[in-house]
Amino acid sequence: MIIAGVLLGMFLAALDQTIVATALPRIAADLHGGEHLSWVISAYLLTATAATPIYGKLSDLYGRKIMLQIAITVFLVSSVLCALAGSMGQLIAARALQGLGGGGLLAMAHATIADVVSPRERGRYQAYIASVFAAASVIGPVLGGVFADHLGWPWVFWINLPIGLVALVISQRVLSRLAPKRVRHEIDYPGAVLIVVTVGCVLMVTTLLGEVMAWDAPLMLSLAGAAAVLLAITIIQQRRAREAILPPRLFANRVFRTASTTTVLTAAVMLGGIVFMPLFLQLVFGLAADTTGLLLIPLTAATVAGAVTSGRLMAKTGRYKRFPLIGIALNIMGLLALSFVSRETPLPLVCTAMALTGVGIGLVMPVMLVSVQNAVATRDLGAASASVSFFRSIGGSFGVALFGAVLMATLNGALRSATGVEALGANPALTLLHAGTGAMALAPALTGEVGDAIVHAFHIVFLTGMLIAVLAFVNTLFLAEIPLRTTVGEDEEEETAEASAVCSCAAE
Repeated sequence: MIIAGVLLGMFLAALDQTIVATALPRIAADLHGGEHLSWVISAYLLTATAATPIYGKLSDLYGRKIMLQIAITVFLVSSVLCALAGSMGQLIAARALQGLGGGGLLAMAHATIADVVSPRERGRYQAYIASVFAAASVIGPVLGGVFADHLGWPWVFWINLPIGLVALVISQRVLSRLAPKRVRHEIDYPGAVLIVVTVGCVLMVTTLLGEVMAWDAPLMLSLAGAAAVLLAITIIQQRRAREAILPPRLFANRVFRTASTTTVLTAAVMLGGIVFMPLFLQLVFGLAADTTGLLLIPLTAATVAGAVTSGRLMAKTGRYKRFPLIGIALNIMGLLALSFVSRETPLPLVCTAMALTGVGIGLVMPVMLVSVQNAVATRDLGAASASVSFFRSIGGSFGVALFGAVLMATLNGALRSATGVEALGANPALTLLHAGTGAMALAPALTGEVGDAIVHAFHIVFLTGMLIAVLAFVNTLFLAEIPLRTTVGEDEEEETAEASAVCSCAAE
């Protein structure tokens, strides 16, 4: 019953990700903000990143239930603001607020499961988590497409209200069974702010590159310099803070370092794919948003299937390293196949390549979380779990920004020499993104060249994702494998020490 309560909150956050992705092209067109498209996702991820560890520490003090209810309330209020947004700037600001709620929803789910389930059995519980994402993966893209085409994109946010109200009622009833531990924490608020501002500067640099701004432009140099200075200050703050957002001692753990790096790289591919795949299907094949939603099901459902498979096999075997290696290899194959897709490629083959990419990602993500929780001491369990969520958010933010920059820069470069490209304005890529499925009708004389340029630009995006996946594969080769523990609570310390000693001897 406890797990059921937190999973409903997780469903709310999962549905928001999948339903918004399908509607993004229509949102960009209606609000005339295609150049800021990636920030609709990045703003959410940034604030969720900072909020996740804070929720974890506050829930240790005040209890999981109250913090989950606060997260749901913030999420619902911000959903109303998103639905009422009249400009891209207002929507991005509302999405940043929504991230403060979404980060809490996911943090409370992972923290509660870690409270009541042993590391080895957590693999089995990934099936429940995956089922939640399966429902969101099937329902979200379809609803997003239907709302965008027939009711208006604000409905992708209005739908959160009834689900959130039900989640509030259920959490009130079932989470009262889980008593707060009342662990006193000092919260590193300056560290949280520094992390958000630092990452924000780096993301702005990446996004501005998508607008083909020169590296030596004053704004670019200023942002890059500010990011470097802020990064140094952030590192100093994390080293001096009594309870840092990212405790430095965690980075001494080999499993934590390797798993965190793989998480960043894999999340970049995953979030970038979820956000830009609808654009790919709409611009290359001219599909409507509701049809695009249906075609995204193979990608999202395969991701869930991979997560269920890896979770069950981890619980059965007590091992985990082989699953992310297989998953990343499948991911590389899927992205490589997508880089050869043309306008004449049959859609079933495109869906197959998307599914291959999805199942690969699903085999990776649950393993990284469980391997970290298994490798750290009990006192660091909350911080380590929050840190994995942090790196997942960071990777997703950079993936969305990087893929957007690559798409815009490549598309503008491919169209620069086309005869009659002046009909598309000073920024042809932005004009095409605003047009969505009507892109080909903007300049009939350029139909062939525009189509080829769009296909080429997405090929470069997929190849960029493949290179990131290759880096993730190489990094995962160094992941140490510690047998998964079968205990929860006080016995974890002793079992962790024994397992770490065995791992060290084996490594030597």
